[in-house]
Amino acid sequence: MFNIERSGAEHRELKYNDINCVGCGICADVCPTSSLRLGPTVPIARGLIEMDLLSCNENSCVLCGLCSVACPFDSLTLTINGENIKNMSNYPTWETESNVNDDECIYCGRCYTICPRDSILFERKLPKSTDLVRGEIDINKEKCIYCSFCADMCPANAIIIKNNPTSSNDVLNNSIEVDFSKCIFCGVCKRICPENAIKQICSTCMLREEIEVPKIMGKTFISEESCVNCSWCGEICPVDAISITKPFEGTLELIEEEEKICKGESCHACQDVCPCNAITIEDNKAITNLDFCNLCGACISACPQNIRVLTRTSMKLTNINSDSWNEILNKLLTEE
Repeated sequence: MFNIERSGAEHRELKYNDINCVGCGICADVCPTSSLRLGPTVPIARGLIEMDLLSCNENSCVLCGLCSVACPFDSLTLTINGENIKNMSNYPTWETESNVNDDECIYCGRCYTICPRDSILFERKLPKSTDLVRGEIDINKEKCIYCSFCADMCPANAIIIKNNPTSSNDVLNNSIEVDFSKCIFCGVCKRICPENAIKQICSTCMLREEIEVPKIMGKTFISEESCVNCSWCGEICPVDAISITKPFEGTLELIEEEEKICKGESCHACQDVCPCNAITIEDNKAITNLDFCNLCGACISACPQNIRVLTRTSMKLTNINSDSWNEILNKLLTEE
């Protein structure tokens, strides 16, 4: 991480957060002084080298803020007199979105498990099972022979038996208990007992009108700081409670030539650097699923064969008021 400060009529500070960086190189593409440089993204992604994905030449950086507004992933932050320029009305802003509708979310947790960036904070509170089932069980310990049939057959593992006899007639060292926090009063133990030592009644069905409908509570939150708008969460959500707006629209193709072909399993550099888990190796070719690709371009610089072609047709960066900035930022798009 780097931090560059300069004071004058204004105090300007540029901070780089390597945790959010995906190694796409967008910032380097728009830097007017060529002060930013990507490191070896593939070895870094593979854990072979410990270093930042991005470095900056402090002597040539003019702290203009182009890199900060161009980065869709909030890896670079420029502040002027302590205020983030992304909060200022005269600077460009990304209109990307990663949002969970709390009213629609059922707290299934699928988005949490699938997120490639661990950007989803998920909490679920389930009702107590003891509030949802009712019944009674009584074990006649004079009849019980501690055979363990009931414990072995119990589907909820609710019966605990300690069986340590010292003789054939000894029951003093034996014990049998029912864990009512687990018991579902299914009656298996009663039916399997060879001595009819267990009495069981399930009243859940009879009292179903008195038992409250179970309520599942929780919270699902997407961290904008680390989210890369890949849309995995939105695609996997079974109730369409998540809305995603990606930073770019366009295509990404694999264009091979006679001497330049995808090495597939023997290379997989693009797959290693992809922050979206959008690339798979199929039939020894790297295939990009555009449903999950955010068109960041990290795979382009990683490909040693230079056969990946990125075409960006539009971007969600708005409020570009400067003609010079507009000219530079439009370099992110592909000329037709």
